[in-house]
Amino acid sequence: MTVQHLNQLLLACSLVLLVAVAAVRISSRSGLPSLLVYLGIGIVMGQDGLGHIHFGNAEMTQVMGYAALVVILAEGGLGTKWKEIRPVLPSASVLALAGVAVSVAVTAAGAHWLTGLDWRQSLIIGAVVSSTDAAAVFSVLRRIPLPARVTGTLEAESGFNDAPVVILVVAFSTAGPVEHWYVLVGEIALELAIGAAIGLAVGWIGSWGLKHVALPASGLYPIAVLAIAVAAYAGGALAHGSGFLAVYLASMVLGNAKLPHWPATRGFAEGLGWIAQIGMFVLLGLLVTPHELVDDVLPALVIGLVLTMVARPLSVVVSLLPFRVPWPEQALMSWAGLRGAVPIILATIPMVNGVDASGRIFNLVFVLVVVYTLVQGPTLPWLAGKLRLGDAQEAADLGIESAPLERLRGHLLSVAIPEGSRMHGVEVGELRLPAGAAVTLVVRDGESFVPLPTTVLRRGDELLVVATDPVREAAERRLRAIGRGGKLAGWLGTNGTGADGRR
Repeated sequence: MTVQHLNQLLLACSLVLLVAVAAVRISSRSGLPSLLVYLGIGIVMGQDGLGHIHFGNAEMTQVMGYAALVVILAEGGLGTKWKEIRPVLPSASVLALAGVAVSVAVTAAGAHWLTGLDWRQSLIIGAVVSSTDAAAVFSVLRRIPLPARVTGTLEAESGFNDAPVVILVVAFSTAGPVEHWYVLVGEIALELAIGAAIGLAVGWIGSWGLKHVALPASGLYPIAVLAIAVAAYAGGALAHGSGFLAVYLASMVLGNAKLPHWPATRGFAEGLGWIAQIGMFVLLGLLVTPHELVDDVLPALVIGLVLTMVARPLSVVVSLLPFRVPWPEQALMSWAGLRGAVPIILATIPMVNGVDASGRIFNLVFVLVVVYTLVQGPTLPWLAGKLRLGDAQEAADLGIESAPLERLRGHLLSVAIPEGSRMHGVEVGELRLPAGAAVTLVVRDGESFVPLPTTVLRRGDELLVVATDPVREAAERRLRAIGRGGKLAGWLGTNGTGADGRR
């Protein structure tokens, strides 16, 4: 490749990124998952579009898709709050395992009896589309004010169910239907156990190290966090476990460890997550050949109808039956089983393994994902409103960033007071911070000053709080309590967590 070709490639990539970033504005207003826009960009660039780019390397797409999925799962895990996910962990785990089994069986039966596909192809399609997509779920659900139990269950499910589905797709693509189902179940259980153990161990060791080693630059913390998450995936995969489960759990441990410079780390991970989504969906759009999809539209709609209206609701009902989840929440979870890039990436596995009619399997999955994502994504807010599941607007939480002062055995807390915070109108003296913590500076309207005990705090202020190491967590809890409950937080019983247990 010459320098001229490199310059042209860089220009094309930058234009694609800029168009994709601008498209996020459209998707956020319409409620449409951005993945469809990115797929559209890839199709326009492809051989049937304006770019006339001929791309048919399924193996490269699969490898790049796996790499992007690792980054997306890492970003999702970093943003998952343990306080939200802990109460729903059993139900989410059952939904990700038993729910997948029910969904695969029902969808495969529908594909076989209604569209005439043979059992091997039907089982592959049933397994491929039974995984909810982490990128689609994270991007859509975090814009909808749903109860913590619903959001936590769906996010955990999307992080957990990739692992068993990958194992099933690989098994069906290499040897067809498995004669001894209990062998496959045992293999899935073993891989999940190995992946979970490695993910939790790597996450704990990484968080301990980052807490006790002060790096010379704040920009190194985000790099270290992402490197630890990727190491968890690689370690899980090399140990013949589930790398996807390992990276999600390791990232969740890191995300709840109160690491230094956390807002910077979240921003870095979120940016990488967007790049991974854009690149993955554009590449998948390039791989598809639109004129070959025409004959597969009707069968894909039929399979999608079975999946959306029968398989997914049945899997939710069966999985959540022991947990007594209210019917409105089950209805929303049934409709919120969003598919995205993961099923399309998994559809490349039979192509790489040379399964008969693998090209048609890919086309069916592609049409199914696009059509039903187009239907489900924008209608989720409407359905949540009809089911009366929208949370009332609650006090906005504070953004607190901690920078370690290693030599002084203390921490410098940067506290931003957002709109809606009940810290507005509270005097500095009324914060009643623990001994060893004090507000040293207030930044207001671009100007900074040293506050008095009678200084009244306002929304939009930024505070610098110095806290010694032993009282840092107590100071953070007190600040969050004031942000949620105001100056009477202690008297009213409000602590550093919300009503649902969230920090």
